[in-house]
Amino acid sequence: MVMRKNYSSGAHGQPPGTPLFIGRRIMQDVSLSYMRYNSNLYEEKENTSPEECAALCESNDVVWINVEGIHDTETIKKIGELFNLHPLTIEDIVNTMQRPKFEDFNNYLFIVLKMLSFSDVAAGMKPEQVSVILGENFVITFQERPGDVFDTVRECIREGRGRIRRTGADYLSYALIDAVVDSYFLILETIGDQIEQVEDRVILNQEADTISKIHRFKRAMLFMRRTVWPLREEIALLEKSGSVLVKEPTTLFFRNLYDHTIQVIDTVETYRDLVSGMHDTYLSSVNNRMNEVMKVLTILATIFIPLTFITGIYGMNFRNMPELYWKWGYYGALGLMLVIVIAMLVNFRKKKWI
Repeated sequence: MVMRKNYSSGAHGQPPGTPLFIGRRIMQDVSLSYMRYNSNLYEEKENTSPEECAALCESNDVVWINVEGIHDTETIKKIGELFNLHPLTIEDIVNTMQRPKFEDFNNYLFIVLKMLSFSDVAAGMKPEQVSVILGENFVITFQERPGDVFDTVRECIREGRGRIRRTGADYLSYALIDAVVDSYFLILETIGDQIEQVEDRVILNQEADTISKIHRFKRAMLFMRRTVWPLREEIALLEKSGSVLVKEPTTLFFRNLYDHTIQVIDTVETYRDLVSGMHDTYLSSVNNRMNEVMKVLTILATIFIPLTFITGIYGMNFRNMPELYWKWGYYGALGLMLVIVIAMLVNFRKKKWI
């Protein structure tokens, strides 16, 4: 299994536009599938070839080509040649560490975004890069591995629900990006539920793994922030690009999608503040608990100081110590100690130290 590479070490010295896979190889073979449709037609096929997909795009139907696995640069390069994609686009597709971005190449639009999966804070956030090519009547999506958040889009196409079968490729690209953004809301809902559980544990008890969970939540929120912030700029540029590939009715949907990204960012910032507050609360609780322990130990030590002084005095065993030969000396010393303890406890009680 190929481990994730450092971009500088892998691409150093290569000319611009050189397709060099950077990431972790997840699957063995590249898999292509397509969905072709219009208002009256629907066709779907798995395990197809780049040439067959390119031939379909010559019709007036909308074609969605999905590529799973981007480690095979030769296959990706062949797809780029068939669809006249710029070499820099191919380079960005196979670089899984690419920042979310939007580029207009006149004959197609290139969009990069991150698809996230999250189940538990212990497992962490699992990102996957998704590249979207929007052409005149086709959309190509490149994924790192099988499995995605586009099942609802596929069902709408198969069943003819909604407006997707009556619109063009620009609306399909919107639907795919919208599915990714909607998945962010589901992730944030899961994170919110888990944060509430950890928050209760912070208040009720201070377990050893609580602080590590808080730090993992902070990392997850930081990662989501780095993912969504550029996506907001990306959608804003897409909305205002003025490209002939994005029709005016679809622009309104991208504007609504921009509002959704703002909501995601607001939720992420809220959770970041909440997690930071939990971190401070946890440290304050630990400090308060430590202070309580130290207060008890200090009180005990303070009580025993005069008692230790008395026992130290009478432990010197000098001959000229009258109390050593007094019949009731032992009981008198114990009684004096008891009076001192009671007096100190009463004084501490008055001062509300105990």
